[in-house]
Amino acid sequence: MFSFFFKKEKKVERLIYAYLKNFNLSCKTFENALFSCINDPYCEEFNFLRKQTHKYESKADDLKNELNNLMYGKILIPDSREDIMRLVLALDKIPSILDAVLSMIKYQHLVLPDEMLDDFQALTKASMKACRILPRQVNCLLKKEKGIREFMNKVDEKESYCDHIEKKLIKWVFQSDIDPFLKLQLRDLIAKLGDISDQADRVSKRINILALKRQV
Repeated sequence: MFSFFFKKEKKVERLIYAYLKNFNLSCKTFENALFSCINDPYCEEFNFLRKQTHKYESKADDLKNELNNLMYGKILIPDSREDIMRLVLALDKIPSILDAVLSMIKYQHLVLPDEMLDDFQALTKASMKACRILPRQVNCLLKKEKGIREFMNKVDEKESYCDHIEKKLIKWVFQSDIDPFLKLQLRDLIAKLGDISDQADRVSKRINILALKRQV
């Protein structure tokens, strides 16, 4: 199924790799934005990196739409077409989450309490590690290489760790004596950050399923 698709549609393959490159750049600017001014959303570097992350998120939409138009505008095997687009659509949810997290910090003027910075950074790092595995996993799928299941297991480990840290952070927030409204804001921010690893895990499992389908 996939061999026919990628032999006949090299432009589709190039678009997918362009998307993956843009995906990695989005993750990089997101992580840099959080770590540059994690407790100061007013600093210039944070705002610049937030805009860069948004730019990559917009470019991801453009690449996704171009890929969609190309695939549905040509005679392709329906199963291949649907599988690839569903994978890209699932992957594309992650840049949107990254953009949303930075926007929450910026526009809600959130300043994180010092007591939660270490765990917040740990959650961010683990989430980004999970995300960076995905392009490597997709590459294995496209090149029919081994290692897809091993990558899936690594993402699953990161997701479980992130879930643990997320619960720990939310517990701290509601046991603290900070402003009640800030508690709700921080809860939503932590939950949104936790969505990153959750979605990465879903994408990783989808890639593994596609690899198994290819073997049938």
